[in-house]
Order: sequence, then structure tokens, then C-alpha cells
Amino acid sequence: MARKFFGTDGIRGRTNEGVMTAATAMRVGQAAGTHFLRGGHRHRVVIGKDTRLSGYMMESALVAGFTSVGMDVVMTGPLPTPAIALLTREMRADLGVMISASHNPFEDNGIKLFGPDGFKLSDEAEAAIELLLEQEPLLVQADRIGRARRIDDARGRYIHAVKQSVASDIRFDGLKVVVDCANGAAYQVAPSAVWELGAEVIAMGVEPNGTNINDGVGSTSLDAIKSRVVGEGADIGIALDGDADRLIVIDEKGETVDGDQIMAVIASRLHARGDLKGGGVVATVMSNLGLERYLQGIGLTLERAQVGDRYVLERMKEGGFNVGGEQSGHMILLDHATTGDGTVAALRILASLVRFGKPASELLHAFDPVPQLLKNVRYSGGKPLENATVKQVITDAEGELEGKGRLVIRPSGTEPVIRVMAEGDDAAQVEAVVDRICDAVKGAA
Repeated sequence: MARKFFGTDGIRGRTNEGVMTAATAMRVGQAAGTHFLRGGHRHRVVIGKDTRLSGYMMESALVAGFTSVGMDVVMTGPLPTPAIALLTREMRADLGVMISASHNPFEDNGIKLFGPDGFKLSDEAEAAIELLLEQEPLLVQADRIGRARRIDDARGRYIHAVKQSVASDIRFDGLKVVVDCANGAAYQVAPSAVWELGAEVIAMGVEPNGTNINDGVGSTSLDAIKSRVVGEGADIGIALDGDADRLIVIDEKGETVDGDQIMAVIASRLHARGDLKGGGVVATVMSNLGLERYLQGIGLTLERAQVGDRYVLERMKEGGFNVGGEQSGHMILLDHATTGDGTVAALRILASLVRFGKPASELLHAFDPVPQLLKNVRYSGGKPLENATVKQVITDAEGELEGKGRLVIRPSGTEPVIRVMAEGDDAAQVEAVVDRICDAVKGAA
């Protein structure tokens, strides 16, 4: 069935347009609530949000939807996505909801759903909710309407939980850390967690006003934190995105450390301690070939899933892995969280700095990435990847890179764009291959 509401990570879109309206949010609450009404107990949903202005509207609409079908609602206010996953499980809730569009601008918003186990919903569960969205809701009688309440200790619960990911003998005394919260969901909890473990914290992106989330700050806008790290003489910078499930690190020289390097450091540390599960790491088709070669060099494997942290997580659960993630910064550490958690990953990196006493620029450069180039080709219609000429150009490119690199070509799931990525030891060859394929796609579009 073609999806009308759910995409690769919940429901997302421009606020007050399309699927992202208050009316739709209420229907989502009714449909999801109905789907999770199982058994005779009093049913409960936990709802969190980031700092977008539209979060008030979407939260109120979801509360109306859930209570109208008989679910009680617990609201936490602004909290990271992984905090909502955690609280859903800890509070024995039937469902968790995060209102966020992650790294998108404030005009967008989204709805992410978690099951009672704290994991994102399966494709099957989302499909079932899609069907219910097309039907009239099953409203309960007046005496069975749900109740709603806010809880005040949600931030403290999450801070306590993430600190448990660090060994009890570790303190961050002597570290100067810049923490960029993107004016988003972690603006209170992330700096507090790092400070409570002993570091000197320089917080930025912690003055949300409803419209400045991800605006020139955070993991997708790194110039500000790079300048701050160097200017303050900090040991390291931590950049989160709007809902804090993503992490990018800046070393003391102002250089970017992406998700591939972070995975390499965390995995190698766990492997040395005998705590790495699954014999390797799960990443996506976009992770650098250098990571794969590095892991092979220490006796580990790199398993690749399709792009999207939910697909990484699915493979992790299937294969018994406890470390996975994406080059873009989603870090899934299943020993500590059920979804990507930028704060947990950051604390693990800070703990490694303390353990080894090395500068970030040395510790976090586990491998030399091979040249990688990604270009997007917009098309107006049709299916250019099925064009005979395009197919032949791709086949020739694969033969040219065989044994020396990789080629990944995929259509975007959200816009009419073909993404063409190649990597290999020869940068000039990589660029030539990508350009040839892009030209062929343009010619067929």
C-alpha cells in the first residue's frame, strides 16, 4: 500500500500544510491510540516535543486525539527523542510520541511514534495506523475519555539515565567542552549531563525562541561551534541536532569528526574490552569505505543497511549487534538506548578522552577516509534509473571501480532527486564516475 502519511522516519512536513496540520495530528492520536488499545488496563501515552513554535499546536491536537479514544496522556515538554523512547518504556506506557522534525528548519514539524518497548514502530504497525487514519475514529463514551497531565521530573530522569552510560570511576574534570544544542530539545539536559560529570561546559544553541531551532547552530550548521571551540581553547565540541538523536564532534583544532569516526572509536573500545556484540558494526550504504577497511583490520565486520536509522536498528536487532549508526551522526548504542542518542554517544567519546589522555584530533581519527563524492540530480518525471543508457553508464562505472571503490545510487524518498555517490582511492576517478552518471540521468530525465 502506498503511504500517504508515514515516511522513513514517522510523519513529517511543512506545518499547517499537507499532512502536518492540527486536524491530522488529532486523527493520528485517534488512530494510533486505537491501534494500541489492548487489554483491560488503563492505557497511557507519553508525548514529548522539541522547541518549535508549532509544537504547542501539535501537542494539543495529539492530546485531544488520544484522550478522545480513551488514552491517558503524560506530557514531558521539550526533551530529546531518545528521552521519550526511554520514558515510554520506564513508565510502562503503551505508546510514545515525539513531536519534532529533527534537523529541519522551524517551519517543519513531525510526529515519531514508539511502541511500549521504546523502539520505533515497525512498517506493519505504521501501515495499520495508516488504515485507521482513513476510517472514522472509534470515540469512547464520556466517562471513558482519557486524562492528561504534565510531569516535572522528566529532564532529571533522562539526565540520570544517560549518565549511567559512563563508568562510575570516570569524571570529566579538566575537560573544557563546547555543547551546541541547536536551540532544540536538548538545550537543558545535554549541558547539564556533561557538567554534572565534572566538565567545564560552554553551552551554545541553548536559547530557543520557537523559530531558531537549527538556525545557524547544531550538527548541520557547524561553522559556529568550530569557531567557538578554537576561540575558547576547548578540548572538544559536541554538536547535536534539533531532537538530539544525532551527534557530530568537533576536535580541538576545529575539524569535523563524523559518525563513521565516532563509530570506529566506540566499537574499537568495546571490542578491546570484550563488550562488542555481533562481531562488528551496522552502518548504511553511505558510510565510508575507510571505516569498513579499518574494522576489517581489527577483525570486525561492517554490515550495511539502507539509509535511515530505523533500518540500521532493524539489522542490529536481527544480528545481535550493539553498535550501529550513520555517517550523518545517528549513533545507536543498544546497551544504553533503543534509538539514536547524541548525548549518550557524546558522553562515551568524552569518557574515551579521559581514559586515554589523548587530544581529540588524535583519538578521533581512527582511519583515513577514502575520497567520497555525493551529488544530487533533480528530475521532472519518469524513472530515469530504468533508462537503458543510464543503466549502461552505471554498469560501466561499477566495472571501473571494482576492487578500488564503491558506487551507491538511490532515489530520494522525499523529493524527485537521484542521489549518486561514489568513493575510491583515486579522487579524480571518483569525480569522473559521478559526473558521467549525473550527466546520463539528466539526459534521461
